[in-house]
Amino acid sequence: MVGNIIENNIVTISGKIVSEAVFSHEVYGEGFYCFTLEVPRLSDSYDRINVTVSERLISKQDLEIGKFIEVEGQFRSYNNYNNPEGSKLILTVFAREISFLEDDKKIKNPNQIFLNGFICKKPIYRTTPFGREITDILLAVNRPYNKSDYIPCICWGRNARYSAGLDVGQNIKIWGRIQSREYQKKLDTGETITKVAFEVSVSKMEVCTKEDMGENQEEIQEIQEIQEVQDVQEEGGN
Repeated sequence: MVGNIIENNIVTISGKIVSEAVFSHEVYGEGFYCFTLEVPRLSDSYDRINVTVSERLISKQDLEIGKFIEVEGQFRSYNNYNNPEGSKLILTVFAREISFLEDDKKIKNPNQIFLNGFICKKPIYRTTPFGREITDILLAVNRPYNKSDYIPCICWGRNARYSAGLDVGQNIKIWGRIQSREYQKKLDTGETITKVAFEVSVSKMEVCTKEDMGENQEEIQEIQEIQEVQDVQEEGGN
């Protein structure tokens, strides 16, 4: 069962380390560090993706700025309750394997992700000022010990039109890449700051069959119940 859950969330990213590894947290005596990996796009720009790694997997001293690495792992989420602006969803690649590359010429297929999860909020369809169609999806992906990761995904074009009609609780598989996106946020003080959002840009999508969904009926029911509670809360706040 654990193996199947791990296969629901598979990430491979390659790029250059652009920040020092800093201590993140400790679990049962095991320390974890975070650093930023600059992952190339086909358009000659980059995505800057957060990576979390155990001190037992690799020494912090080996994670030098400027080194090229390949990371295999999972895309995970957790809430940062120490954020002064309130609870914030943090997204990071949790490294299971790290390999060192000689240089950027050794990087092939630098950004790949596969997720198998459940739609946990009603998809939001919209269009850009230039008329491009987009649908935002929040995907709940199970992992061991009854935990789930909540991953924002963005669909384009025909995938956007199709996914806009999907229901909360539906089980889907997606393939794509992790992207970072800067945006401006205006504070109560009137000051404007630049922040970074992370999401999965979907290139391929597959809706699981009824037989597949039947095997996961408990998860579907739980997600639908959560959505019903959220809907009631939102209606009460209006």
